[in-house]
Amino acid sequence: MKRLQLLAIIEAVSITGPAKNLLEFARRAQPLGVFTTILTFVRGESDNQFTRAVRAAGIPLETVAERGPFDPTALRSLRSIAARVRPDLIQTHAVKSHFLTRAAGLSREWPWVAFHHGYTWPTLKARAYNQLDRWSLRSADKVLTVSGPFLQQLTALGIPAEQIEIIHNAIPAGWGAEARDPGQAGNLRSAMKISDDRKIILIVGRLSREKDHVTLLEAVSRLPSSMTPHIVIIGEGHEKPRVEERTRQLGLQEHVTFTGHQPSAEPWYGIADIAVLSSLSEGSPNALLEAMATGVPVVATNVGGVPEIVRDEESALLVAPGDVAAMSNALLRILSDAGLADRLAKRGRALIHERHDPDARARRLISIYRSVAGADSAVPATENPPH
Repeated sequence: MKRLQLLAIIEAVSITGPAKNLLEFARRAQPLGVFTTILTFVRGESDNQFTRAVRAAGIPLETVAERGPFDPTALRSLRSIAARVRPDLIQTHAVKSHFLTRAAGLSREWPWVAFHHGYTWPTLKARAYNQLDRWSLRSADKVLTVSGPFLQQLTALGIPAEQIEIIHNAIPAGWGAEARDPGQAGNLRSAMKISDDRKIILIVGRLSREKDHVTLLEAVSRLPSSMTPHIVIIGEGHEKPRVEERTRQLGLQEHVTFTGHQPSAEPWYGIADIAVLSSLSEGSPNALLEAMATGVPVVATNVGGVPEIVRDEESALLVAPGDVAAMSNALLRILSDAGLADRLAKRGRALIHERHDPDARARRLISIYRSVAGADSAVPATENPPH
């Protein structure tokens, strides 16, 4: 089988979902003849959580130093690095990488596969890049996205449907096993000063408007006072002051812990009784897969790719986005019905084994890459069975 060299371009300073998936793919693809060099953008200090993780994994790393947004020297650096790496294929993640790849002219010289992870609107810079994605992605040979609604979003931008494929995220089936160890979980509870008899709701993700943490807070405020759980919020973001203020307004200060950004949420799943995704929009959320892998029952909004991963009443309880009453009722059902919680958790873990195997995802991606690059393909694509 012919060796395939990828140049993966991503903007990351921490281990976000796309960064985590890229690192996992690079590690699993190498024994299959696919070698990845990762290129990322830095300002000032080049040592951060993401670059340390790349180096620790033994993956070749290139960095492009930027002086600010839309730095024209970044285009020259991209061209220089690509000429030196000489990839068989360019792989990009998110709108900034898409734009710079096309603006630097890389799409005219190398086959290009672009990952679409959805759009967020936290800053003016991000909004500007989002608007440019319509122009950027039309030059990609293939666009990979993570859900049916995102495919529709892309076709609305003018990307032909036949140019798009849906690839759900994956997670190792044993992820989180150590976190469920009673001793480790007990130590974390003790460190957080949460008593053993208190139920814990966990929500993991950036604090941004589309994650809608406020709906979760309001849903919890409607629960009977005798069973008010403790909420653990993992993540940082522009919405944090608003979420903190709503916590105060609802009188939940003693029932909420903000951990800030964490290198991994794995230990906290070990103490969680319910995992919540209250999002207004989602793709193929890693937080959902993490909860399923660790056997934590899930309450989630039925948005984006969530209904493609779990089914209501079978592997999770799904509610409409922004529906405080429905979310409060779903939380109450799981908190008061141990049988329901156990059934949802067991089916969720089973689905991880059946549908979200990282090796199967890696093989499918490699088949796509070899096809786009015009290389011989000896790695069959793997389809997920219905759930």
